[in-house]
Amino acid sequence: MVFPVKARAPFRISFLNPSGRGTSWAREDLTRRARTEARMEEGQSASYTVDDALLSSGFGRFQILILSYAGIGLIAEAMEMMLLSFVGPSVQLEWKLTSHQESIITSVVFVGMLIGAYSWGVVSDNYGRRRGFLFTAIVTSGAGFLSAFAPNYVSLISLRFLVGIGLGGGPVLGSWFLEFVPAPTRGTWMVVLSAFWTVGTILEASLAWTVMPKFGWRWLLALSAIPSFLLLLFYAITPESPRFLCMKGRTAEAVDVLEKMARLNNVQLPSGRLVSDKNIELDEVSGSSESTTLLAGAEESDNLSEDQGSDFGGIKSVGKLLAPKLIRATLLLWMAFFGNAFAYYGIVLLTSELSTGNRICAKEDVESVNSTNASLYKNVFISSFAEIPGSFLSAMIVDRFGRKLSMASMLFTSCVFLFPLVFSRTDILTRISLFGARLCISASFTIVYIYAPEIYPTAVRTTGIGIASSVGRIGGILCPLVAVALVHSCQQTTAILLFELVIFLSGLAVSFFPFETKGCRLNDTEVDMN
Repeated sequence: MVFPVKARAPFRISFLNPSGRGTSWAREDLTRRARTEARMEEGQSASYTVDDALLSSGFGRFQILILSYAGIGLIAEAMEMMLLSFVGPSVQLEWKLTSHQESIITSVVFVGMLIGAYSWGVVSDNYGRRRGFLFTAIVTSGAGFLSAFAPNYVSLISLRFLVGIGLGGGPVLGSWFLEFVPAPTRGTWMVVLSAFWTVGTILEASLAWTVMPKFGWRWLLALSAIPSFLLLLFYAITPESPRFLCMKGRTAEAVDVLEKMARLNNVQLPSGRLVSDKNIELDEVSGSSESTTLLAGAEESDNLSEDQGSDFGGIKSVGKLLAPKLIRATLLLWMAFFGNAFAYYGIVLLTSELSTGNRICAKEDVESVNSTNASLYKNVFISSFAEIPGSFLSAMIVDRFGRKLSMASMLFTSCVFLFPLVFSRTDILTRISLFGARLCISASFTIVYIYAPEIYPTAVRTTGIGIASSVGRIGGILCPLVAVALVHSCQQTTAILLFELVIFLSGLAVSFFPFETKGCRLNDTEVDMN
């Protein structure tokens, strides 16, 4: 006996049909799948990307916690870098070092950063952002603290080299934070993140002013390692980047992170299932506007499969950075990083070198009195405050005028501030010029760290930033030779002119960047930058 069929109860047919005519379950399962697929095809709301989730979530409490953790990392990096201005002269006096040996204490940190920036970038692109900044925190905190107990010059520079390797992972935290920020406010919040660097420089100058006269450089080294230990303390609660998880096919884990973000921000995620931008571009061949997809217009996604699996030594990732699609942007970015790092750290070192009693040419070239250690701490402390208006300035212009124009204008303005020092270097003029130059170069440095991750796809983002940062560290290695050696050999004018040339060429490189990224979404796939 067959019961009457009701169209609204398809499941009851098979459940009440003992004869099992046909394959009711199979037919109805296929029907259900077909309806689901039809609904997904009818509306885009059936699926969403990480960018859609970030837009719906906004910048809430979850992002503030991410910002705080990344900010601690930036404070730690700034303090470890700024202490070089204080430790070098003190160690030179205590151990009777030459000026060349003093400059090595600074340069060896940058050599370590050069190696670390590349290494941690490859690690985080292949094994996760969290794993990348975990190792950097372990190395930086351990080597930084042990530096305070260095018995001799060789052990000190060896430990500072290890600190440099750890500090090289700084860009990993920046990329990690960036991948949690909605596109419309990304530039502003990256500037806010960079303000933590300024906090670190001021903290270090204050700490040196307080600790060095009474307790010496060893206590300064030990206390400066505390922020790195804080990264280890709170590491367990940090989430992995959902964009990285999507790229690796770990969508369920990415959804879990996004759901936690939505709960903490008291919002709802978009309906449907989470998909990667990769999958969308594989299924769709239509183009999209610049305001919705960063560097859109890519014709193909033939390299997507290469993202899967390990990338031993980062060779595959480096090959992508130098491929025809990205080579122009990569080379220009390297020039910008070199110039910014050379100028920034050079100006920081010039502040100390032109303000201490070690200025052997003071009587000939500068109308000033002999400086004491107290005046050194005061001058560096005051110049550190230049980065506060620099942060505000970059925040105001980065999303209003764009990355390219903002960077170029800051670099060229820095040249203007330094130019008077070619002709005269009185105390007041030196302070004003270095203050203004540091304001502009810190703003430019902030913006280049915003622009760099925006031009690279997710698969090579931290590797690209890491290598660019490594090139910048080469500038950091060379600048002590200029700021210390040339100044000590009575060639201040030559040093200033060299800074001017490097900054000017960096501004030109920025002007030739192939694309403006203001207001654009991060890209998950390779595109043609040329």
